[in-house]
Amino acid sequence: MENPIGFTGKFCRSNSSNHSNVWFVVLVSFVLCSVLLCFDYSSLSVTDTDVAGFAISDTTQNSVSRDFSGDGNFSRFYDDPVSDSCFGRYVYVHDLPRRFNHDLLENCSLITRGTEKNMCPYLDNLGFGPEVENSENVLLNRSWFVTNQFMLEVIFHNKMKKYSCLTNNSSLASAIFVPFYAGLDMSRFLWGFNTSARDSSAYELMNWLVNQKEWNRMSGRDHFLVAGRISWDFRRQSDNESDWGSKLRFLSESQNMSMLSVEASSWNNDYAIPYPTCFHPASVDDIVQWQERIRARKRKYLFSFAGAPRPEYKDSIRGKIIDQCLENNDRCFLLDCNYGKVNCDNPVNVMRVLMNSVFCLQPPGDSYTRRSVFDSIIAGCIPVFFHPGTAYAQYKWHLPKDFKKYSIYLPVKDVSEWRIQINETLLGIPEDQVTSLRGEVTRLIPRVVYADPKYKLDGNEGEEEGDAFDLAVKGMIERIEQVRKVMKEGKDPGDGFADADDYKFTFPPYEKSEILI
Repeated sequence: MENPIGFTGKFCRSNSSNHSNVWFVVLVSFVLCSVLLCFDYSSLSVTDTDVAGFAISDTTQNSVSRDFSGDGNFSRFYDDPVSDSCFGRYVYVHDLPRRFNHDLLENCSLITRGTEKNMCPYLDNLGFGPEVENSENVLLNRSWFVTNQFMLEVIFHNKMKKYSCLTNNSSLASAIFVPFYAGLDMSRFLWGFNTSARDSSAYELMNWLVNQKEWNRMSGRDHFLVAGRISWDFRRQSDNESDWGSKLRFLSESQNMSMLSVEASSWNNDYAIPYPTCFHPASVDDIVQWQERIRARKRKYLFSFAGAPRPEYKDSIRGKIIDQCLENNDRCFLLDCNYGKVNCDNPVNVMRVLMNSVFCLQPPGDSYTRRSVFDSIIAGCIPVFFHPGTAYAQYKWHLPKDFKKYSIYLPVKDVSEWRIQINETLLGIPEDQVTSLRGEVTRLIPRVVYADPKYKLDGNEGEEEGDAFDLAVKGMIERIEQVRKVMKEGKDPGDGFADADDYKFTFPPYEKSEILI
């Protein structure tokens, strides 16, 4: 019997037969290596191009062995996620028919038909609007635009086109983006049109989506869209012609998707992200210079209010706020935004007031939220809230969970409960607390702006999370991964996904004390 070759660093026995075995193994190894080196691997390679036209790296393709398992748990398996910087962050963008987005922009004069508002100029500069040419030394010389608050869906789509982890291989995607301009589409039919006209695009969109292969994988629960209007505008609960908005979000298929908008509803599959302000930084220097400017700003007024009264709402507290501001006009500045008085669409007018104020009052208006919340943060002005639905129950991916770090809360449900003297209350806040609040507000700026799509806000003042867009995409992907985990555990992913939370905008736990400062 021949003695095998041992692998302990020496032969078990030394003879001619063993030498022959060694040379045979060497020869066979050499032949195998030669065959492998000559093999043509090109037939195994897969070329994939992302939505923006950039090639996805070979490591991306090789990192995924398969997408979803066939056992019904919908789990994904990866060979080497460490080698792929986009692992767990890929987004696939549906190539929708043009009528759902591009055609709306080409026919922009129809967006607000029935009104005198012309939305076409606001489409300039990727949805940022016209650049501010004369800032009167109030703003920086660049990065400021006359941005319309309803342009979020256009801005978000243009930024998504530059997202670093796009793929047109949907099996790689952690999330599926639906670039439907829901707000602009619905705006065409808000005045003088019946409910059928308002709902027509919603039905057409859902019919298109459910026929795509991507929909079947999770029944749409990995899909999301972005709207530039509040979520309530898409949740019309009846077919009465006098009722406002569309019923997009009440269509059965749509309930499986998530919506990001400037104000979330009480349903669990709606999420709030910041209103677009007029500041869209093009570089890190723009952010740093602006933060330095507002940090050093000497503020003339204790508090200010930019807005208009709401006499049509009997419980609105705006009238009380305006009255107290006028009574303390040496400490409060009122920017009256009633039509015909001051152009509050001009960022120079608005920022001049907010930058000169220590506190900025943010009462609810037509809905819970206001764009002015984010204008005040950009200005380094401490927001003062009167209802938790204005911010605390909304922007959980962008604002601190501990709301006392960056804001003041004066709990007032309506005028009948008004027992607050704003001037005395704000004067009573210790100076060191004011300094801390202002510092936190300034640090929040990178998180609430939509930067130039060609630029990422990584690495500013310790922030490595990016801008408002980046945080929204990150939050959406994490939410979808939670649904995948539920599916992997064999549970029903629909449980609670689209349920209503009737307590989302109530006051507890925010009113445990009379005034939270």
